[in-house]
Amino acid sequence: MNMEKKSARFFNMTQEVWERHANPLSVYSRYSCLPLLCVAIWSRVWIGWYSLLPVALVCLWVWLNPRVFGRPNSTDNWASRAVLGERVLLAQSEEGIPRHHKSAIRTLKWVITFGFLCAVYGLIFLHLWLAVFGTIITILAKTWFLDRMVWLYQDLSETHPEYKRWLY
Repeated sequence: MNMEKKSARFFNMTQEVWERHANPLSVYSRYSCLPLLCVAIWSRVWIGWYSLLPVALVCLWVWLNPRVFGRPNSTDNWASRAVLGERVLLAQSEEGIPRHHKSAIRTLKWVITFGFLCAVYGLIFLHLWLAVFGTIITILAKTWFLDRMVWLYQDLSETHPEYKRWLY
């Protein structure tokens, strides 16, 4: 099982949760998660073990985020299509993903992982610039990944009527 499917299972992404997550407010507010988590982890320098409270609050926000916003009035926008593309990626087998998307998705996942590991290293060893650099790389690569999900959704919604119905 790939990481996306494990993550979707962990977050209990039901049909209703996916529909709410397609709200652009959900998508754009998720950009706050990694920087907030980094600050919460870094706060151990200032408040010691009490930093577990802000870390727990950020983790709660990560879980709640796809649930707190209502179903969008329309999914005909970039952010919603990015979420629809993620749903398509999860729904398709490896063979169902067009070849021109596979290598880009794989490369972007590696860049996201690289950025995230840089941020983690920076947070563990208190290298501020490495933590910031890693966070920026992760966010930029994730944005590029989301843009690729828009493209994936557009490609596969042309041949899968079910996916086409997700757009309203």
